Amino acid sequence: MDGIYNHTDEECPLILIDRNYWYYEHKHYPEDPDNYWGPELNYDNYDKNLNIKPAWEYIGDVVKFWIQEYHIDGIRFDAVRQLANFEFLNWLTKEAKNHAAPKQFYNIAEHIPDTSTVVKPDGPLDACWHESFRYFLVPYICGKSFELEQLKQILDPKQQGYAIATNVINYLATHDRERVLRELGNCGIFDTPAFERAKLAAAMLMTAMGIPMLWMGEEFGEYQQKSEDVTKPRKINWSLLSNGQNHDLFEYYQKLIALRQQTSALQSDNIKFFYENAAEKVLAYSRWDEQNSHVVVVANFSDQNLNQYKISGFPTAEYWRDWVSNQEVKSGEDGLVTDLPSYTAKIFVSNSQ
Repeated sequence: MDGIYNHTDEECPLILIDRNYWYYEHKHYPEDPDNYWGPELNYDNYDKNLNIKPAWEYIGDVVKFWIQEYHIDGIRFDAVRQLANFEFLNWLTKEAKNHAAPKQFYNIAEHIPDTSTVVKPDGPLDACWHESFRYFLVPYICGKSFELEQLKQILDPKQQGYAIATNVINYLATHDRERVLRELGNCGIFDTPAFERAKLAAAMLMTAMGIPMLWMGEEFGEYQQKSEDVTKPRKINWSLLSNGQNHDLFEYYQKLIALRQQTSALQSDNIKFFYENAAEKVLAYSRWDEQNSHVVVVANFSDQNLNQYKISGFPTAEYWRDWVSNQEVKSGEDGLVTDLPSYTAKIFVSNSQ
């Protein structure tokens, strides 16, 4: 569930009862007016007569209610950077886990820009929305820029200080960000080239280290502009599924999700970049686990079709299977040779699976 515990609107009953008891009297961060959305709860205020912090008690009761009455499994905490109180979040997340026990409970931060400091083992929450994944990947598929080292960092968030795969929630779009097809269209990329690049982005999302998250409609190429007012969302255009290219993208997502669910390597903390060519905008990486599950991804971020392209250092296996064509391919001592169309990711699965 989405928990907005940084602020309320002016009609909140707490405001009408006693604003200065639960809220900051003035803006918490007056130097940052763009990120002010209403009266901000004051997690520093202490009532010495009752020996409580009122805002702590109130939000603690809110979380307890949702867990005990509705049995929710977790909370996505809105605007954690603005809330900016790790002591409170440490207390609240422990309370939540205690109320939910013995069931698991997940505490996820929306902290933009994302930071590993907000997650365990040292931070208060279990995971963080990985905004940098989208921030860098979308311009790469749009052909605006390409930074190989940055691409490796978002695919392997350990390079950004995150400890384990479940620390990051990867995504391409959210209610606050435009969808991929919209971003591509804004760059003058439409029709078949746009859907090819959307598939490349989807392959990255589903094979990167971290938990993938989809914004509704992204899986079949919804391209409407995001709602200006989140309380007045635009309805999803389900009729897009009757279009060939949209339905093809939808099936591609279905297959990627099935691959991820069935392939433990993609759920692991292991990722290794074994081939890269910055000039040709090619990157290859492997994912694996201790159960001999093994996946290799080779991505071409250029506008050139790279035919009979040789990828050296390809991991050893008796046979590899091209996941899309379902054909067996063999890698030798010199690596693997394959055709890499422009803006395409090829996925190879070890034939032992």
